[in-house]
Amino acid sequence: PMGSERTEIRKRQMAATPESPGAAQAQLSAGNRGSNACCFCWCCCCSCSCLTVRNQEEERARRTSHELQAEGIPNCEESPAPTLEEVNAWAQSFDKLMLTPAGRNAFREFLRTEFSEENMLFWMACEELKQESNKSVIEEKARLIYEDYISILSPKEVSLDSRVREVINRNMLEPSQHTFDDAQLQIYTLMHRDSYPRFMNSAIYKDLLQSLSEKSIEA
Repeated sequence: PMGSERTEIRKRQMAATPESPGAAQAQLSAGNRGSNACCFCWCCCCSCSCLTVRNQEEERARRTSHELQAEGIPNCEESPAPTLEEVNAWAQSFDKLMLTPAGRNAFREFLRTEFSEENMLFWMACEELKQESNKSVIEEKARLIYEDYISILSPKEVSLDSRVREVINRNMLEPSQHTFDDAQLQIYTLMHRDSYPRFMNSAIYKDLLQSLSEKSIEA
């Protein structure tokens, strides 16, 4: 009887064995599906290596763009060192400050600390445009000024009201030396009213004035 029981148990085990490969295959298939699903989810989650690489590339592109913008900013104007009389005159009016390259350079240095240097750059670009007489050069410079300081896509966009922007858009149909006159006046007024008083109270101006005063006393 014991032998019969053992035989019966062995038969049952052998009968169950063919199902094992199928079960194993089903488990493997399920595992693969799970693996694929997991891989799909992994590629779409925020920790995905693909997205990490893409983010790194975008950051590199932004950094490169920023560096190119910085390189594109023209250097300060060449000018002799200001005299004590000139620096004192800057305090008398904004016009006197903007009249000399040394004054514009000092003011521009201050604007850079306030992240508004584009106002001076735009004003200077407009002054250069007014000196041109060649039609093709005027059109090219006007286009560059528009792209650099008027376009809402530019990181150096200056603050202009809608009326002035409409005037510029009309003028750009046939650019001339005076395409940006209204905009230049608005930015000049903005610098005068907003930035100039702070410049007069800034360390940049006070240190320069003190340095020249000390040199004058020593002389």
